[in-house]
Amino acid sequence: MSKRGLLKRLEKGSVICAEGFLFEAERRGYLSSGEFVPELALENPEALRNIHRDFQHAGSDVVEAFTYNGHREKMRVIGKEELLEPLNRMALQIAKQVSIETPENEEHNLVAGNISNTNIWNPEDIKSQKEVRSIFSEMIGWSVEEGADFIIGETFYYAGEAYMALDEIKKSSLPAVITISPMGENIMRDGVSIIDTCKELEQRGADVIGMNCFRGPNTMMPYLKEIRKVIKSHMAALPIPFRTTEDQPTFFNLEDNNGCTCPAPHGRTFPTALDPMYCNRYEIRKFAQEAHALEIKYLGVCCGAAPMHIREVAEAIGRKVPASRYREKMSNHFMYGTNERIPKHISDYGDKA
Repeated sequence: MSKRGLLKRLEKGSVICAEGFLFEAERRGYLSSGEFVPELALENPEALRNIHRDFQHAGSDVVEAFTYNGHREKMRVIGKEELLEPLNRMALQIAKQVSIETPENEEHNLVAGNISNTNIWNPEDIKSQKEVRSIFSEMIGWSVEEGADFIIGETFYYAGEAYMALDEIKKSSLPAVITISPMGENIMRDGVSIIDTCKELEQRGADVIGMNCFRGPNTMMPYLKEIRKVIKSHMAALPIPFRTTEDQPTFFNLEDNNGCTCPAPHGRTFPTALDPMYCNRYEIRKFAQEAHALEIKYLGVCCGAAPMHIREVAEAIGRKVPASRYREKMSNHFMYGTNERIPKHISDYGDKA
């Protein structure tokens, strides 16, 4: 059936976008943490399809091509620059294939191309900025050629890099979703405030503006509320599912809050020992409900997200998705349930356990 574009969908309601595939692929054993390069698009394409399918089943409206960190500089770091274009094209083709695997008579998912922070942007170095522009330009070009419906530019902690990403996306004539990720200083690394960065992105013509990654619900929501007051554009909110705090505002800062000494050989919880700080599904649902009440219509969860988090986002805004069939049914639990077939001596024990 015909497929509406991103902006048409946002005019009528919400769009859910699953992100954070780096962490999910690593958990499934298909990607190396720390390095975080999405080589599975070439090495294990069926594994990548299954990740997309699981998030689609949970309610994602978007299949985002897994090209985060699949840019030229990162491929140079791991010594595999020759794989750059094949990886990008394969990731886009896989996303497009999965996007049409929706149930009969249901609208197909949108396909998103993806560019992100390059980690080489330097506000004082014109050469690095030219290199970043080239990186963005080639990745956007492949997204256009492979049929992406819109482009996501994400996880920018320099305002200038976010502006350049938007500039390059606009050359493609595809809708632009730009999300920023300020670090623990609570300001962009080039000294621009979070609010002013979003205002400038709106002035420059971004279609959707917001925040993703780095911050959990508790430390992202206060800024979303302030951004909502000053921009009229569609907004995006995609936190990480970890319990960041005012003192530890990003997952880079998080200490183990169970009083344990972090056993990770690199000496910090990020990125492989974050498990004790995981948000539960109900915290993600609460965040999504609060964001939805603010008229933030582009919703998702970033690094660390599991499909059940996306299901919570979907149900928080009133949707029933295929994965809703399998949400908890505690009434049938052998010890805590209320089903009449549960023996009384077991349920009595459950009341005390």
